[in-house]
Amino acid sequence: MLRTPLIAALLATTALGARAEMATYVFDPLHTFVTFEIGHFGTSTNRGRFDKKQGSVQFDRAARTGKLEVTIDTGSINTGAEPFNKHLQSKDFFNAAEFPTAKFVADKFAFNGDKVAEVAGQLTLLGKTLPVVLKASNFNCYDNPMLKREVCGGDFETTIARSQWGMGWGLNYGFPDNVRLLVQVEAIKQ
Repeated sequence: MLRTPLIAALLATTALGARAEMATYVFDPLHTFVTFEIGHFGTSTNRGRFDKKQGSVQFDRAARTGKLEVTIDTGSINTGAEPFNKHLQSKDFFNAAEFPTAKFVADKFAFNGDKVAEVAGQLTLLGKTLPVVLKASNFNCYDNPMLKREVCGGDFETTIARSQWGMGWGLNYGFPDNVRLLVQVEAIKQ
């Protein structure tokens, strides 16, 4: 008779120990990049990146849940051409003086098997917040041999219509409204 309650207690303890746990991961700035692509008169593609960004993820793979927050310094935009950077920082585009940051906050993670397939959240840009879904084209977690910690990350992308956030400069000249955003992220477990 004593075995049954003892076994039940051990099973309950084991089940509690196996419960999913939310872990916090902080973005690794050496392996995290936020870039964009936009067509230029149907001839070539303009590309740029944001050099300053930070973020963290609270992630539970077993429960398939998470929370993500990314903050981007809009004044850190870098296209490789300083005059173009200055124009993108101006009121015509990012208005970095008045809106120094853009932010993406998400709490809806979709999985394909044990891999994150997409992350849905809200993008705040130029003071306006709208829904955005980042689709994963790659996702993995691994034990980093140099850091001696788990690292999770992947390649994510979406296409947004910039005019939805009030960024309409150049549309009347034929510049496209759609901008492809690419986010490469690796985050280190804390």
